[in-house]
Amino acid sequence: MNNIHPTAIVAPKAELGSGNTIGACCVIEADVVLGDNNQLHTGAVLKNGCRIGNDNIFYEYSVMAGLPQDVSFDKQASTQVEIGHNNEFREYTTVNRASLKENRVTKLGSHNYLMAHAHIGHDCVLADNIVMVISAGIAGHVHVGKGAFISGGVMVHQFVKIGQYAMIGGNAKITQDVLPFFITDGVPAFVKGINVVGLKRAGYKKSDISDLKQAYRVLFSSGNSLEQIMAGLIGIKSSTIKELSEFLGQSKRGFHRAERD
Repeated sequence: MNNIHPTAIVAPKAELGSGNTIGACCVIEADVVLGDNNQLHTGAVLKNGCRIGNDNIFYEYSVMAGLPQDVSFDKQASTQVEIGHNNEFREYTTVNRASLKENRVTKLGSHNYLMAHAHIGHDCVLADNIVMVISAGIAGHVHVGKGAFISGGVMVHQFVKIGQYAMIGGNAKITQDVLPFFITDGVPAFVKGINVVGLKRAGYKKSDISDLKQAYRVLFSSGNSLEQIMAGLIGIKSSTIKELSEFLGQSKRGFHRAERD
């Protein structure tokens, strides 16, 4: 039912579905549940706590469910990594198990693409259709919305939230929440404009982009307080702007603003 290379090490207690291809020198530990039709290339490692769906690809030397890089972590805690379907993890990508409490999870959705050396810290939650480019890294407890694009070399501070269809430019330093639908770039990071290309690819309409242009003026008018911003956004009758307002209302770290601020 599964194609397992003779040099691979698969623990007898690991639970494997069917149609999986396990390459040379791969390691699957005992507390692993692997679905169907996954591919593990040479040296890929699934450590204790992996719960993996179907049709994922783990390229050379990627490591899933490594211990959280948290000095307070109890190494006896039973935490997990949950991975959905149709994700790709390129060479040397790492995803850490959750920390702090029993039965907590680091969670990834489906159709995500992590390029080489990308890192996901403990207790992170990623939605679907996210791209992380080479050497991008997110610290613990980061939440990333659907369709976000995190460019190469980006470093994201712990507890940050990245909104859906946000784009972060290469090597940016992210210390606050990243607004959905906009491009954030730089060191320190600032909002540069609307993620027009990403939104069009995702099926957003011209009217949505027009609404976001209006929201941009409200967000970054000189001297506007958060209360004034929220009041101004309410006046824009759009489901896209409603999502933006909800993101702002839930932000605890504050958000990256435009450069002129």
